[in-house]
Amino acid sequence: MIDLLWREGPLSAADLGTELGISAAAVRRHLDALEAQGRIEGRTAPHRASRGRGRPARVFALTSVGRDRFPHAYDDLAVAALRHLARSGGAEAVTAFAQDQLAGLEERCTQAVTTAGPDRFDRAQALAGALSREGYAATASGLAGGGQLCQHHCPVAHVAAEFPQLCEAETAVISRLVGTHVQRLATIARGDSVCTTNIPSAEISAAHRRASDQQNGTDQHGIPAPHVSNWRNSA
Repeated sequence: MIDLLWREGPLSAADLGTELGISAAAVRRHLDALEAQGRIEGRTAPHRASRGRGRPARVFALTSVGRDRFPHAYDDLAVAALRHLARSGGAEAVTAFAQDQLAGLEERCTQAVTTAGPDRFDRAQALAGALSREGYAATASGLAGGGQLCQHHCPVAHVAAEFPQLCEAETAVISRLVGTHVQRLATIARGDSVCTTNIPSAEISAAHRRASDQQNGTDQHGIPAPHVSNWRNSA
């Protein structure tokens, strides 16, 4: 019945019964089930001059949910659009586009994460719930020395396989929402089964900052470290 409505467009119950060779009662059972699933909707048929007075004819058509089972080219269209953007504006334009797209996701997840409080792992749990509501099927778990945020579905995996700027922008959003630097360990776009982001413990984050400060020649407060000459070599 779904295939028939996809090929033929809106049809009445009588038309469906004739095309499928089933009884009116069987047609009604199928229609009721599909309407309950949100896959079809009933509507009044366009007026036909040949019809006499009486109740307007009722036809059934696919909803967007019903159409989702059929092939789409949305990913291909998105890739083509980003290729055009990259040619006309360069990699910077693609990066700006990715950041703009992820800004909406960040805004929608912010309230849930903020409510979780300052602890990074509580925030990660809240973020996993918010991402799941966005279709990412996300989970968060604690590990020795840190935790992991796993996304078992990526709505843009096909596009991100060619344009990793989408993954990079998403990682930056996760970092800001959790409140610490994070490291992306795996992505579905690169062929992994799950997008995995490592969230370090507070102790590891502090050690990372100290190492970074030493490399940059600053102390823990960002003040340049005093220069100490090697008196043995200068003697």
